[in-house]
Amino acid sequence: MSAVLQVKDLRVAFRQDGRRVEAVKGVSFTVDKGETVALVGESGSGKSVSALSTVSLLGESAEVTGSVKYGDTEMVGADEAHLRAVRGNDISFIFQEPMTSLNPLHTLEKQLAESLSLHQGLVGAAARQRILELMQRVGIRDAESRLGAYPHQLSGGQRQRVMIAMALANKPDILIADEPTTALDVTIQAQILDLLAELREREGMGVLFITHDLAIVRRIADRVCVMKDGEIVETGPTAEIFTNPQHPYTQKLLAAEPSGIPDPVPEDAPEIVAAQDLKVWFPIQRGLLRKTVGHIKAVNPCSISIRAGETLGIVGESGSGKTTMALAIMRLIASEGAVQFEGQDLRKWSTRELRDLRKDMQIVFQDPFGALSPRMTCAQIIAEGLTVHEVDKHRNQRELVAEVMEEVGLDPAAMDRYPHEFSGGQRQRIAIARAMVLRPKLVVLDEPTSALDMTVQVQIVELLRDLQKRYGLAYMFISHDLNVVRAMSHSVLVMNQGDVVETGPAEAVFTAPQAAYTQSLLSAAVPTE
Repeated sequence: MSAVLQVKDLRVAFRQDGRRVEAVKGVSFTVDKGETVALVGESGSGKSVSALSTVSLLGESAEVTGSVKYGDTEMVGADEAHLRAVRGNDISFIFQEPMTSLNPLHTLEKQLAESLSLHQGLVGAAARQRILELMQRVGIRDAESRLGAYPHQLSGGQRQRVMIAMALANKPDILIADEPTTALDVTIQAQILDLLAELREREGMGVLFITHDLAIVRRIADRVCVMKDGEIVETGPTAEIFTNPQHPYTQKLLAAEPSGIPDPVPEDAPEIVAAQDLKVWFPIQRGLLRKTVGHIKAVNPCSISIRAGETLGIVGESGSGKTTMALAIMRLIASEGAVQFEGQDLRKWSTRELRDLRKDMQIVFQDPFGALSPRMTCAQIIAEGLTVHEVDKHRNQRELVAEVMEEVGLDPAAMDRYPHEFSGGQRQRIAIARAMVLRPKLVVLDEPTSALDMTVQVQIVELLRDLQKRYGLAYMFISHDLNVVRAMSHSVLVMNQGDVVETGPAEAVFTAPQAAYTQSLLSAAVPTE
């Protein structure tokens, strides 16, 4: 095979606060025609910086040296006109979050037409025909009816398919996919990976695939380059890297998979929360008088029970009702049916009584950066609940903050730093500390590990299991990552379009699923072995 992309001794440095920070240190790799090469490593390893360097997308603050050749053309130091001609035409990108790449004010047709007009001169009916062909190729159903849609009117999987259509619009020689499936459900993830493999084979493209998920690499890549601290520490054919890793860091990455099971629930453990015939339907109102003409059936009648020290894993695709169910149980949204907390019927509680109860019911969200105020220090964030609920007023708050920071594996000396000064894993530990400082009895964990590197995922799972064992916490664990759910949960509840389609002990659900939907979820999960 002939290399369509050759990167040799690539070095990238940034100027930050008067310091020169090296992000990429002498990286070399090639991508051949029709080949998929995976850049693998944790956050901050230099994967994305290396990829963005190929077409000079790093901005003026970056100092780039070395060589990046597309065919026989040197890209480092190339003039802007040449780079514009290559970007999106010969070398195309797909990014992790399509909503940040798609213009919310423009229809799909307008956004796809822009690239065709710029690079191929296609306009009018010819452009429209090409757009329909692209949308059909990437598996968007009823393509013609979707042309006038805006990005927010599509699901996550559909938006990612639109991004792929845009990337393929000009028949590129190289497709660079930067974490394109991280935020997607397992079934959608499987579809996108299959689509990329099919398009690569059909179009003969070279693909540079960037990810921290080694299970995906095993499924899609021909060769692997493992990155750590800006350097490639190991490279080779995928099968060889997985069966016989040489570098300790590669071995660590391959071993970084949530495993084991939680400690059994004590037989005499009291019931913490229970719901009977819980239902959440949102009215659809139309007309001047806002007449209800129908309902969005977010959660259909269902019942659950969680005891002290027990984890109920809730799985299903986006829109299945997982988070809505949790919010209803915490009385954060309106619902029908009975919800009992430690035997007390919450329907009879006033708003003031519910506020007092909040310290016993806490929630940890998926995106710790979005959930933490950038204007507050770590200490202020963790102590906020102590102030609101007037907990341990006789004790020094900083002492309490220091104790809980040590419990979750954070250095108390860092309590006066701000969220942006911590890594993603550390920010999630801060979010967990904020919940745990109140010594709650129920914690809702809404996708708490999906945005984290694999090694950090393992650490967070172990931390959560340790805290549960120490304090007898009841968890509602919401996730689309089935490996993490299996490692965390005593029982599992599977949801699909508002319905509970299966529930039972975790091991039984994972080894002998009864519902067809559960079977399809498990089969769509990327194998880890």
